[in-house]
Amino acid sequence: MILLREEKPQDIGRIREINDAAFSQPNEGQIVDRIRESCLDTLSLVAVMDGKIVGHIFFSPVEIESKSGIIKGMGLAPMAVMPDYQNQGIGSMLVNEGLSQLKEWGYPFVIVLGHPEYYPRFGFKPALLYGLKCQWEGVPDEAFMAVILNEEKMKGVAGVVRYRDEFNEVM
Repeated sequence: MILLREEKPQDIGRIREINDAAFSQPNEGQIVDRIRESCLDTLSLVAVMDGKIVGHIFFSPVEIESKSGIIKGMGLAPMAVMPDYQNQGIGSMLVNEGLSQLKEWGYPFVIVLGHPEYYPRFGFKPALLYGLKCQWEGVPDEAFMAVILNEEKMKGVAGVVRYRDEFNEVM
């Protein structure tokens, strides 16, 4: 049985291990640590199996610079599952739970820079279809995706999506 819950302070070391192992580098774990220290407006969920944390997903604020002003949403980054536990549906459970909570909390959209074969199953579509562009040059259009959680709030919204500065510091 897999339990999903919000991270606790004692989980931080294990979350870092999961991100480092899943991505074979420290960048994602460093980003999570830096944002956690400077931003309270995040959603960080863990997947627990047999009392052990085996997966993690992190959402942090993003903004769209739109003609109608600044629209705030969330960015999904990173999502990681320990290599020995991958391909068992844990990542899907984390994504679905995160999107459900963010919709409940009133966020109008979530963006992700990720695998175009994976994220569409959760409703993500190329962000360009919504008139949204990534702040970074050279990002493939098919990899920069969005899911709209509130159609009404997103009517007529288009522009550049900006991540938190912590992403620039590590990327």
